[in-house]
Amino acid sequence: MRRIWAVAGAALLLAPTTAMRQGVPVDLAMVAKIREEGLQRSQVMEYEGYLADVLGARLTMSNDMKRAQQWAQGAMTKMGLVNVAAEPFMDYGVTWDNEYVSVHLIEPDYQPMVGYPIAHTNGTNGRKVAEAMIVDLLVKSDLEKYRGTLKGKAVLVTPPATIDIAAMTRGVPRLTQQDLDALERTTIAPPRVVPPRTARNADVLTPEEKVAFYAAEGVAVVLQSESGWIGAVRGFSRPGTRTDGWSRAGMLASPAMVAITPEHYNRMYRILRRNIPVKVDVDVRNRIGERVEQAMNVVGEIAGSDLRDEVVMIGAHLDSWHASPNASDNASGVAVMLEAMRILKTVGAKPRRTIRVALWAGEEQGLFGSRAYVSKHFGDPRDPAVGMKPGYEKLSAYFNQDYGSGQYLGIYLQGNEHAREQFTAWMAPFRDLGMTVVSNQGVGSTDHISFDEVGLPGFQFLQDRTPGQGGHTNLDFYDTIQAGDLMKNAVIVASYAYHTANADKRIPRKR
Repeated sequence: MRRIWAVAGAALLLAPTTAMRQGVPVDLAMVAKIREEGLQRSQVMEYEGYLADVLGARLTMSNDMKRAQQWAQGAMTKMGLVNVAAEPFMDYGVTWDNEYVSVHLIEPDYQPMVGYPIAHTNGTNGRKVAEAMIVDLLVKSDLEKYRGTLKGKAVLVTPPATIDIAAMTRGVPRLTQQDLDALERTTIAPPRVVPPRTARNADVLTPEEKVAFYAAEGVAVVLQSESGWIGAVRGFSRPGTRTDGWSRAGMLASPAMVAITPEHYNRMYRILRRNIPVKVDVDVRNRIGERVEQAMNVVGEIAGSDLRDEVVMIGAHLDSWHASPNASDNASGVAVMLEAMRILKTVGAKPRRTIRVALWAGEEQGLFGSRAYVSKHFGDPRDPAVGMKPGYEKLSAYFNQDYGSGQYLGIYLQGNEHAREQFTAWMAPFRDLGMTVVSNQGVGSTDHISFDEVGLPGFQFLQDRTPGQGGHTNLDFYDTIQAGDLMKNAVIVASYAYHTANADKRIPRKR
């Protein structure tokens, strides 16, 4: 055994510190340092655990989000990053935090129920015992049927939730080699199918009109369920929040709204269908801010050397929904990006270009934070009012994580074939970690799109599917995170950031 180790050690000493993969330099000595630090002395689960367990849910413009942003700045400063800051990007609205929720079925039987308030709604102003009733509003003529009958009621406003039993039994499988081969071999990405827009029937009630009617009629609480998983609550933001700018007036004018797990909601619904009275006991306390405040992104840097005015960015969104700590979506991405920066600082990496990490806000509401950042720092050649900023030609690439906490199996080119050679070369030292696929396809709905849509190189890593994670629900906790996956991810993104920062040329752009 000792002889084998001695031979291996001698081989490493004789090996070149830089190799050429497909004509692209790969700094193997730095890769070895990054792997050793990230796989043997990882801090990624410390970041993940503090975010998920201590700081909890991070709804944009909540006090919990502010705590998380302050913590992130402290973590960046502690690891030695420079230019650490919280950059405001818009007057977002007032803060909203849920402080307490209690929902019980009390007649015809007792049962505690699982539910969470819809964001940016009012509370119940104390404990309410209310009769439940089904309200089925579709068109404006339906309003007269219910007018004058809803005061003090708990109204069930969605159809019975359909539970996907098959999904429960089959779970979420990992990607197979066949799946990965298909992603890599596809030469033409499948077209994005956008359903044709149809004119809205003016008689059909909008969600905003329904909420306004419930408030005007004085309902005690609005109950709904839009989840297909047993035990899962899916509930987002009150309809109309974007229109009223997350205003205090809009929140106070809203009725209390609570999303319920499907099995609890459906039980009430079935009892009412039997014409048997149902009563619920509800108490919701939401803290609503007094003044409009600015939403912020958090950034920090490792300063470059001879090309320090050029930038490589890595990032993930720090904001989340509010029914759970959202350990996978997206505390996992934040933990990976912080760990990647820590690794680079710890191993003494000296990048030529500046490496900047960004933790976005407002992603869940529409990529607000990253889009505003791109517009401010790089510009938008599509928009004459914004145009290209001097920083536009200084960005080499942006790398993102936001598809759960699964390990990186590759990277999406986002249609940028000019980056294939470099990405393939930099992937080679991590094939043993499962990093094998360079796909010409692209994915959407997260922050790399803010870069890609203005012609800048923005990339999302191709991640494995992960069983047991309940993103956007009350089920997304630390317990479902697999440490090995995040450790690998942090090592890979650190290496990609380092090699992008030290390459002779910036990442080519799509033509």
